Parts: sequence; structure tokens; C-alpha cells
Amino acid sequence: VAAEPAREALVTNQTGDSLAVVQLSAGGMTVSGEIAIPGKPAGIALSPDRRIAYVTAPEGKAVAVVDVEARRVVRQIPAGAGPLGIAVDPVSGRVFVADWYQHRILVLPPGGGEALAEVAVGQSPSGLAVTPDGKLLVSADRDSNQVSLIDTASLAVTAVVGVGERPFGVTLSADGLRAYTANVASNDVSVIDLAAKKVVGTVKVGRRPYAVALTGGRAFVSDQYSASVTVFDTASLAVVATIPTGEYPEGIAADPSGRHVYVACWSDDTLERIDTSTLKVVAKVKVGAGPRAFGDFLR
Repeated sequence: VAAEPAREALVTNQTGDSLAVVQLSAGGMTVSGEIAIPGKPAGIALSPDRRIAYVTAPEGKAVAVVDVEARRVVRQIPAGAGPLGIAVDPVSGRVFVADWYQHRILVLPPGGGEALAEVAVGQSPSGLAVTPDGKLLVSADRDSNQVSLIDTASLAVTAVVGVGERPFGVTLSADGLRAYTANVASNDVSVIDLAAKKVVGTVKVGRRPYAVALTGGRAFVSDQYSASVTVFDTASLAVVATIPTGEYPEGIAADPSGRHVYVACWSDDTLERIDTSTLKVVAKVKVGAGPRAFGDFLR
């Protein structure tokens, strides 16, 4: 049974200090609301029931907890010196926050609250992702050129895997077996076998890749400096297309239906929709100033 398509995109507008709510339909995209979030919001993750959005505000040194249905911030949680990447355990609902400046991951309770624990990782952790079974947390440690693998039960780092230069976004396959890092400085994507704890492939993409979306046996990589999305086959690792987009594409996510991929273009202030069958941008909408949408932003 095909998954239902997402109805909304929640786009963090970093320079606009807001979260844009974008209605998604077969006919196109419209901005239906905007929620003020101070502190230059960047990262986003959703609770398992998709009703709560957790938004990192690096300059505000906080995580905003947003009731998406009510469209309001219900609390602000202090979160280290520079919270950036964020992910939610799909099983327990715990929230993991990457503290860029203090080189650690904060663990918040489900629903948000004061940090329960912290995990020391490599330098400047950025993207985070949790396996579908909730057992493994993956951290892209940008300035250590590595990924940390963390057991979510013990909160112990069980392995460190060297990847390309300056990994930023990290995305996991739906089966939880592989991780893909967008390596900003080496202009490539590292493919990691999580069980083997090693890199099993490297794919050259455009300039300054930011993040990866996965759907239909393909990876879609936002190339900031190339104003494009590189598409490669996840089995053969062969590049199949380069899709022109707006300037500075950053956050990228695949629709659950598999029909579309959405990418936020920082310099053009747009959210753009890519058709996964034609591999072309088929719609775009203005969302606010400096959209990043770094993380899980479709619901």
C-alpha cells in the first residue's frame, strides 16, 4: 500500500526567525502560516505522532517546542552553546540535539524538557539521525571528518567511522542498514554500512553538498554551491541526474509517497518540489528569509 503524501512542510527560515507552514497538494504549494521563532532557527525534527516540531535556534541557544496544530511555540528549552542538528527517536520519542560548539549531543525527554543526559562526540556535530528501531543514533561530526555511532539505550559511542571531509547532513535508509553523509568539503557522499561500521562507497556530487534525501532506490543530494540536486542510484552508486534548483539548496526531504522530493533554497527563499519520475522541479513557493529546513520537515 502506497504511503499517503505529506500534507504540510515546516520550513525553518533562519534569517527570518520563523517557521513557515506550507500546505502541500497535488495542485501546488501555499504558505498557510508563519510561526515566530527567535534565535535563527535551523534544524527541525518531528515527534513520532507528527504533532510536535522541535526546532533548534543556534543563536538563541535553545530548542523551540512547537505545537504544529495550534501553530504556536509552547516552550523554549536551553540547549547548550549552539544547537544545530536534531533528531527524534521514533520509538521512545526522546529528542537528540547536536551542540555544535560544545561537541556533544544533548538528550531531552519526549515532549521536550531539560536535558536528561549528554554524549560527548567528535568536533562540531551537525546532522543527526536515529534508526527506525530506535536503537542507534548517528552523528555527523563535521570538523572531525567522522560519524559517531551511539547506542541509544546506554548512550555509549560504540564506533567512530571516518568519512569524507566535513560531513554535515546524515540520512539513514528506511531499513536502518545504511547511512549517507553529505560531505561539504570533499564534494561527495559517503555510504556507510552500519552493521559493518565502515564506508562501503563514495559518490562524487556537486559543490558543497548539504544533505541527502532517500526514496525509490535513489539518493537526492542538495548541492549548495552548484544550485542543483544530484541524484544517484543507491544500489549501483551511479549518478543518474543533476537537477537545476534555486540558489543554495539546503534542507531536503522525500515525500512518504515517493512521488516528490522537497528542497529549501536558502538564497531564493523558496521551497521547491521535485517530481521523482521526471527529475524536474515542478513547483516552488516563497517561504521566508533564509530557509534551511535542516532535518525532518514533512508531515
